[in-house]
Amino acid sequence: MTAQSDICNFQHRPIAVFDSGVGGISVLKHIHALLPNEQLLYVADSKYAPYGNKTAAEIQARCFEIADFLIEKNAKALVVACNTATAAAIDVLREKYTLPIIGMEPAVKPAAEASKNGIIGVLATIGTLKSAQFAGLLESYGRNVKVVTQACVGLVECIERGELNADATKALIKHYCAPLLAEGADTIVLGCTHYPFVRQLIEQVVGSQVALIDTGAAVAKHLKQQLQAHNLLSNNQQSAAVQFWTNSEIENAAQVIELMWGAKANISMLSPDVALTS
Repeated sequence: MTAQSDICNFQHRPIAVFDSGVGGISVLKHIHALLPNEQLLYVADSKYAPYGNKTAAEIQARCFEIADFLIEKNAKALVVACNTATAAAIDVLREKYTLPIIGMEPAVKPAAEASKNGIIGVLATIGTLKSAQFAGLLESYGRNVKVVTQACVGLVECIERGELNADATKALIKHYCAPLLAEGADTIVLGCTHYPFVRQLIEQVVGSQVALIDTGAAVAKHLKQQLQAHNLLSNNQQSAAVQFWTNSEIENAAQVIELMWGAKANISMLSPDVALTS
């Protein structure tokens, strides 16, 4: 096989994306919109969601299991579409695997640039807010602004169940946004990939004068740049397939994925599913 044919073979391989659950589908949609000719694989590790209340070792164990599964599916690049997993595992994933690996990070820098009054809020999981990565972002980009953080316990679980407009979800959002508004935040970072799915509810609570920022589009652009740099962009001219896997234990797991994706989806159960190890 020639070097040129090797390159073509890799170019036609799929891009793999995973998250602790369905939240990363918000990132997947940006990737599919920017790179419609790329075959996409998505794993929702919903059985273990949320990652935010787990140890770094537990999260790394899950990431290794999922990465191994996706690499066996011939993934040419891996997107960790989870802020908590990125903070806990991106370095060890890059040490272990040679393919391009793209992670997430809360958009502190663009929020600081967008804020007019210098007060930004961050909605995220406990795991993200406690991470060294987040501390580093604050050190780098938060010096000249006031950053108000809020851990949103329970919100991921509501979204995982597809309860995007439920009263309980609305109550949580109102409760978690209140401290940010009380401090005068004019810009709020959606620091979890699940949260864009309740963006409209958040907008209703905070009002149109508060800017909401997430990083899905930026991650898709960075992925494209990495594929170009490694000569891995597909030259397929037709819209490519998207395959989903989930280990969710709720009865309507497929309906929740299709709700988030916005269309019918090809969904399989994730198997084999190993126990969480520390």
